[in-house]
Amino acid sequence: MSKDIGYRRLPAPVGLAPRVVATAAILVLSACGGGGGDDDHANNPTHPITPVSCENMPGHTVAASSIGLPTKGATVTAAVKVPASGGGQLGTGEFCKVTGTIAPVDPTAPDIKFEVDMPASWNQKVVMFGGGGYDGTIPNTAGNVPAGPTDQPTPLARGYATFASDSGHQAGALGSRDGSFGTNDEALRNFAGDALKKTRDAAIALIQLHYNADGPKKAYFAGGSSGGREALAVVQRWPQDWDGAIVLYPAWNAASLDLQFGRITRAFAAPGAYPNQAKRKVLYDAAIAACDNLDGVKDGLISNIAACNASFDPSTAMLNGQAVRCANGADTGDSCLSDAQINALKVYNSQIVFGYALGSGETKYPGFNVWGADLGLAGSASVQPTVIALALNIDAPANPMPTTAPYMSVFWDQWVRYFVTRDPTFNSLTLDPQNPGSWQDRVSQLTGIQDVNKTDLSAFMNHGGKILMAHGMSDALVSTRSTEDYFTRVQSTMGAGNVSTFMRYYEIPGYGHAVSSVFNASWDSLTALENWVEKNTAPVSQTVTDTVGVPGRTRPLCEYPNWPKYSGSGDVNVAASYTCATQ
Repeated sequence: MSKDIGYRRLPAPVGLAPRVVATAAILVLSACGGGGGDDDHANNPTHPITPVSCENMPGHTVAASSIGLPTKGATVTAAVKVPASGGGQLGTGEFCKVTGTIAPVDPTAPDIKFEVDMPASWNQKVVMFGGGGYDGTIPNTAGNVPAGPTDQPTPLARGYATFASDSGHQAGALGSRDGSFGTNDEALRNFAGDALKKTRDAAIALIQLHYNADGPKKAYFAGGSSGGREALAVVQRWPQDWDGAIVLYPAWNAASLDLQFGRITRAFAAPGAYPNQAKRKVLYDAAIAACDNLDGVKDGLISNIAACNASFDPSTAMLNGQAVRCANGADTGDSCLSDAQINALKVYNSQIVFGYALGSGETKYPGFNVWGADLGLAGSASVQPTVIALALNIDAPANPMPTTAPYMSVFWDQWVRYFVTRDPTFNSLTLDPQNPGSWQDRVSQLTGIQDVNKTDLSAFMNHGGKILMAHGMSDALVSTRSTEDYFTRVQSTMGAGNVSTFMRYYEIPGYGHAVSSVFNASWDSLTALENWVEKNTAPVSQTVTDTVGVPGRTRPLCEYPNWPKYSGSGDVNVAASYTCATQ
C-alpha cells in the first residue's frame, strides 16, 4: 500500500524557488485511503507533522503536481539505513539511502531512477551530483565532487543531503557511451536537462518529509563533463533553485560537440590516419620538449598552452634530433608520424565551422589542445586505462564502430544512429557533420535541445548564486577552448565586472578529462564555494594538488586567461614558486 503525501504551504526557505515550496513545501503523511486537504492539516491538531523515519520511507510518493515539469509522480522504492563508516575527519556518519523512480508521461519512456542520501546529522544543505557521457547510471552520491580534495570529507560526510539520478534512462553494456535511449523524445529531453528539475523537486520533497524541514538553507550542484553541462543547465534554467555550482570540464554545447566528434572521427577513420600508442608518445614527447619551458621552467607541464598551440607543428617538430614527420610523409614505423596521421591530428586541433543554421545559434566548435595532451599513452598508473578509454583508445573508428574506438567516435556513432537518424543500422561515418544533407533539420533541432548556451546569468547572479568553473588544459574529450569561449561570452553579455562578482574560471596545466596520470587535479572547490556563498568571501589564492603524476605537487589556480608562470626560484613542485601571468 502506497502512502500518499499531502502538502502544507510554508514561506519559501532561502535558496528554494517559492513556486516549488508552495506546492511541495512540508510533506505530511495521510491515511492510506486518502487524506484531508491543506485546511485539514493546518487546523486539525490530531494530525501532527512528524519526520518520517528511514524504514518508513518506502512506498511514499511525491505527487506530479509537486514536480516542476510534467511527470506522473515519484515513488520511493527502497530505503536503507547505512551505518557510519571510516574514521576521523574523512569518516562518513550514518545516513538514510533512499532510492526511487520518477514515472514518465510517455508510457514507453524509461523511468528516471534516483537516489537521495540523508545524513543523520544534517547540515541543512544539499548537493546534487551531475553525471557523465550519456549518463544512464546514478552517480555516487556518497562520493566527492569532480576533482575533489582527497584530504577533506565528501559532501555527505560533511553533513550534506546528496542526490542524483540516471537522467531518465538505464545504460546497457556501453555504459556512459550508450545513446540508444535517444529514440524516445521524453528520454532525450530528460537527458538534455529536464531530468535535473524533476529529480531536484522530488528529492527536495523527500528531504522535507524525512527531516520535517522547510527545505535546505543552501543548494549546490557539482558536475563534470556532461555533469558540467548539467551544472550550467540548472543555473541557466532554474536559477532560483540553486545557490552555487561547481562546473568542471563542461560539455555545455553538447550537440555542437557531437558534430565536432563526427568530423574528428571521420578524419581518424581515413586510411592510415589513426596513430597507435607508440606514435602518440612521439607526439607527446615532442610537444613537451618544445613547449614545457614556455612557462619559465621545465617541469613536465605545459602551462602556457596558448603559446604552445601557436608555435608547435608536428610537420616540422623535432624530437632528440629526429623529425617527428616520417620521411616523405610515409608511415615508416612507430618512431614517427605519417602525413595521414598528422593531417588527422590537425583536424583534431582545429575548429569545425557550420555552414548551416543550428537551432541553438552555435556557428562552430573549437579544436582541442592536442599538442601535449595524453591522447591515450601506454602507462602503468592506476588511472591510465581510464585515460586511454576517454581519449583515442586502442582501435581506429570503423563501421560497425568498435567499442574500443575513441570514446568520441562511439559517442558520435550512437548520436547519429539513435538521436539523428533513429536508425540503428545507419553508418555514422557516412554522415558529414558539416554537410548533413537530408538530416540537416534534425541536427539543427537537436542542437536547440542539447546545447546549453544561455549567457545571460543575471537571474542567478541576482539570486546570490556563485559559480566555480575549471578545466584541464590537456583535455582530449571536451575542448578547453570551448569553455574559454563560454566564459568570455558570459563576460561579453554581462560585463566582466559583473561576472567577477559571481563566477570564476580556472585552467589546470597537464590535467586531462576527469583523470590524468600527468597532473591529476585535487581541489577543495566545495569549501571555496561555501565561503563565497555563505560568508561572502571570494576565492583568492586557490591551489590545486596533483595526486598521481607527482603526488603532492601544487600549482596556483589562475583565473583565465592567466596561467602559472615560474617565478625564477623555488621548488618547482610548490605553488608558491609560481605567479599567475598572461605572458
